[in-house]
Amino acid sequence: MVICAESSLDPMPDRNLTPQQLRAIAERFKALAEPSRLEILNSLKHGERTVTEILEATGLGQANVSKHLQHLHSAGFVERRKSGITTCYRLADKDVLRLCELMCGRLEREAEVRKEVFGR
Repeated sequence: MVICAESSLDPMPDRNLTPQQLRAIAERFKALAEPSRLEILNSLKHGERTVTEILEATGLGQANVSKHLQHLHSAGFVERRKSGITTCYRLADKDVLRLCELMCGRLEREAEVRKEVFGR
């Protein structure tokens, strides 16, 4: 299902989003609003991992990781596959990492402005 038209490099594309599209986008952002989920996504940026490997990489508890993986899977950010009794997870695509990079860039620019204004 395509929610929006093909992505553009234009940060302000000339299109109006429908209320349905805006709700779908908001749901995806809500899935990313939890730091533990971002930590899990970050642990998957170099490839597929088992739940045990995710636990070791993040230091989060098993119940917490399982809950967050389910949420990320439902939102379409991760894919999973079973290998015997082991479940492996990977990023559904790298777009979520691009979103994180965009926000990091924004935060860095804001920090620079604050430093210039306040001298700290």
